[in-house]
Amino acid sequence: MTNLITLTDPRSPAAEAFQSLRTNLQFSSLEKPLHTLLITAADGEAEKSTAVANLAVVMAQTGDRIILVDGDLRRPRQHDIFGLNNRQGLSAWLSDEDEDAPLQSTGVENLSVLTAGPTVSNPAALLSGKRMRQALDSLRAAADYVLIDAPPVLAVTDAALWAGQVDGVVLLINAGGTKREQAQRAKSVLDKVQANLVGAVLLNAERGATMSGWGQG
Repeated sequence: MTNLITLTDPRSPAAEAFQSLRTNLQFSSLEKPLHTLLITAADGEAEKSTAVANLAVVMAQTGDRIILVDGDLRRPRQHDIFGLNNRQGLSAWLSDEDEDAPLQSTGVENLSVLTAGPTVSNPAALLSGKRMRQALDSLRAAADYVLIDAPPVLAVTDAALWAGQVDGVVLLINAGGTKREQAQRAKSVLDKVQANLVGAVLLNAERGATMSGWGQG
């Protein structure tokens, strides 16, 4: 398993920033339930997959059942982060309607991962089918929260396809790389699919914290 700051140094400012994000999400869900949450980035500058993994850890540590889905079928990372097998996963599951989700334990109590699975030639087609909606409903019923790691919004259409099917979206912005116009364009894309943008999170802030900032979309 890759060293995750929320496990290796839970009292560090970086780990506390993820705990603060978890709290903000919990308060946001008081008005509208956020059982399925998509985490994506405006561009490829943000270390989104590591951020999603850390968020999943701190949410699981409260006792909630968390399923982390690697929805990035182009450049998956979660199997590497948690040291898991990627021979089965989301892509294979969506192609076989009769099987249960091939969830894998992580060694973190209450946290399971659905890896991306084998590479497919057309991820967008797989994510836009009826089977995807059925699969998401199945995952929602099996956990308190389903977190989805999606590709950057401006890179491919996958994030927009996911965003239209989940309860909420968190947009990650890299303090040292994401340009203002990129963040604005990403928000515009999400608005077009009527995504519920619950907040934007600033990564790699100058204070040294991995994550800081929260704002309603």
